[in-house]
Amino acid sequence: MKSLRFPWICLVIFSVCLLLWYCHVMRSRFNMKTGLRGYVRLQFNTRSASHFLDFRCGRCAVVSSSGQMLGGGRGQEIDRHDCVIRMNVAPTVGFEADVGNRTSLRVVSHTSVPHLLRQQGYFFGPEAGTTYVIWGPEKNMRQDGKGKIYNALVKLAKKYPRTNIYTVTTEKVQYCDRIFQNETGKNRMKSGAFLSTGFFTMILSLEMCDSILVYGMIDGSYCSNANHSFVPYHYYEPSRLDECRMYHAHEHAKRGGHRFITEKRIYSRWASQGKLQLVYPPWTPQEHSFNQV
Repeated sequence: MKSLRFPWICLVIFSVCLLLWYCHVMRSRFNMKTGLRGYVRLQFNTRSASHFLDFRCGRCAVVSSSGQMLGGGRGQEIDRHDCVIRMNVAPTVGFEADVGNRTSLRVVSHTSVPHLLRQQGYFFGPEAGTTYVIWGPEKNMRQDGKGKIYNALVKLAKKYPRTNIYTVTTEKVQYCDRIFQNETGKNRMKSGAFLSTGFFTMILSLEMCDSILVYGMIDGSYCSNANHSFVPYHYYEPSRLDECRMYHAHEHAKRGGHRFITEKRIYSRWASQGKLQLVYPPWTPQEHSFNQV
């Protein structure tokens, strides 16, 4: 009898192990299928299952880092939105009346990560509940130990394990390149353009928000007006280069320039579809010409 029991016991143990393995695989696949594809949570534990960004919102406020925010007094209005989305390392402390106090999500460029690291006390203290989405080129974000920015983010995730840090996949960056080309008729790389953090932010917002109100972005024709106002490129850096001068310099750079003015014309087209509203400063209707890219 004992000899007959042994094979049955082995079969039961094997079946249980197989069932546990199957549940693990299905749970891992489920984790990867939920959320927004193209935005993957950074894991310092390589054995953990990968997760896509599971972040949905009703009414979103996208807050520009532009000097246009200064003196607008839109802080309380911004904070009343379901989610508040900011860019790079734009602070709220000291500017609450104009930009608000809440930060639900930050879209951060690879070039701004060093600034993020230098101000850890602020970004992972008062803003500990913020979700971070980091984008950058493959050379900086590669995961084979040679991605300088990715390695820095892994160390950051280990230090602050409760922080939600997501990276934009190479496929998603390429997708954004295709959107730029579809909208302008120009190949981004061949034209020497670098997509801005604002461009990635707008695409992510359109994916995760039911409605979007944008604060602080000027329209594509603003800097061409003779009576346009002079404001700093960033509201928190008043002594830096004027915004329109920065926009013109980038727009006409042969290599490595952000096409801020062209991107604004793209946003104007998207706004005509209804989900996106550019509320402050108010935008004027304009034609969508992309010949200068």
